Amino acid sequence: MEKNTVLVVDDEKDIRELIEIYLINEGLEVITACDGIEALEKLKNNDINLIILDIMMPKLDGIRTCLKIREEKKLPIIMLSAKNEDSDKILGLNVGADDYVTKPFNPLELTARVKSQLRRYFNFNETKKEDEDEIIIDGLTINRASREVFVEDTFVRLTPLEFSILEILALNRGRVLSTEQIYDKVWKEPFNNAANTVAVHIRNIREKIEINPKEPKYIKVVWGVGYKIEK
Repeated sequence: MEKNTVLVVDDEKDIRELIEIYLINEGLEVITACDGIEALEKLKNNDINLIILDIMMPKLDGIRTCLKIREEKKLPIIMLSAKNEDSDKILGLNVGADDYVTKPFNPLELTARVKSQLRRYFNFNETKKEDEDEIIIDGLTINRASREVFVEDTFVRLTPLEFSILEILALNRGRVLSTEQIYDKVWKEPFNNAANTVAVHIRNIREKIEINPKEPKYIKVVWGVGYKIEK
């Protein structure tokens, strides 16, 4: 099982080493940095799952480092600060930190917060991945992982091409796709006036997923332009 990696950023060596000991005891990998500039470099070159970030540091402080990280990364950040002012805590959270710990701190409490943030982060990402695999549109469910389609919990058997067309339209909800765009994305070959080919497949999909194909609920035609699924 792959270990989670924590980046500990603090200009005080004793604090870095103390945190490292406790995190390693919990089975975590630890990488350390002594300021914000080094932290950004370590983040660029390593697969980091969580950052413990001191606010008061030379060169690049924790606030500006946090802002830089949040431009690209969504991983959990726990801020450390010797200050106990509410304004500092609010500032840290406002720039993107997930939690805030005041020095001096109990290493066991910090470790517990690290584990809690990692659990929350991975649970959120798993849920998000499941959501991305499934598209639900008013009773129509498209499972992209299993390539299955259900209408009001009833399984609908589509051919691979039919599924791909429906998936492309669902991923572009609210946007009209021309027959050429659909053909391009699904067949991945030159269009060569294949409008009828697309139209036949759209008609077949409607026959399978629409209650009344003549008054479609899902796939709408925009005459002279193409097809769309409403948002």
